[in-house]
Amino acid sequence: MAIRAMPVWKMSIWKASLGVCLLLLGSAGCRAAPPKHVVSFNLCADQLLLALADPSQIAALSPYATDGTLSVMAKQGAAFPKIDWNSESIVNLAPDLVLSGFSDRPTQTILAATGLRVVEVALVRNLDEARAQVREIAALLGHPERGEALADKLQRAENDLKAVALKPPRTAIVLQREGYTEGTESLVASMLATAGLKPPPNARGGIGGFMDMETLLTAGPDILVLQETASHATDQGALFLTHPALRARYDETRRISLPSRYTLCGGPALLEGLGVLKDELKKLR
Repeated sequence: MAIRAMPVWKMSIWKASLGVCLLLLGSAGCRAAPPKHVVSFNLCADQLLLALADPSQIAALSPYATDGTLSVMAKQGAAFPKIDWNSESIVNLAPDLVLSGFSDRPTQTILAATGLRVVEVALVRNLDEARAQVREIAALLGHPERGEALADKLQRAENDLKAVALKPPRTAIVLQREGYTEGTESLVASMLATAGLKPPPNARGGIGGFMDMETLLTAGPDILVLQETASHATDQGALFLTHPALRARYDETRRISLPSRYTLCGGPALLEGLGVLKDELKKLR
């Protein structure tokens, strides 16, 4: 991918003052003064930045930042510029910090090669990792007290959910289009476990996998957790979710709604998601 050339003097200053820092959160990394010009290249980083940074620190957000189906902070994100999905749009902003996602390794490499400081925002898999992440990002931005405050809110929301958890636990899976199910090592699995919803013996491990209709109808879980609601089939993906046999087996008392924007990221998305899940449990009582 071609990158527009920058003045030599500017490149020298960046390299001298910032160095090249590619940091995986949770590991030892470089230490620097709080950044003043931050760009996010990732949906989860967008929301963490909006929640933890000063507005003046935010140079630009990812194109996903204003998508309300993906971000719980879409309205707040509308106030800031958006980058394109390429390294040129980031380099031209001359940021002193770029927050990137775990799937953006090629772009990370390109940006780091220009001398930019790049920090990878890891994919969180459980509630403990989510609390640790907000603390780390807040400290990185120079606002550790905000990270502690958000981590405390996450802990209280988790405690509130535990207080109304189903006892004894019931089995549940997160069902998506075409029969894809979230795996047992995902953030949403950790959320469900807190609510007293455990995976059935035939649940997919890891990040997830597909479950066929026959298995759902004959050996499915007690509860379906749907991340998308569809009243009728508009395409093949929705056809699976609206199948009459599936609706007959899992009526409104055996299904809950937990849109994906609440389960993709930690931080403010997780905070809202824990509250939504708490309210949805009322359907199962």
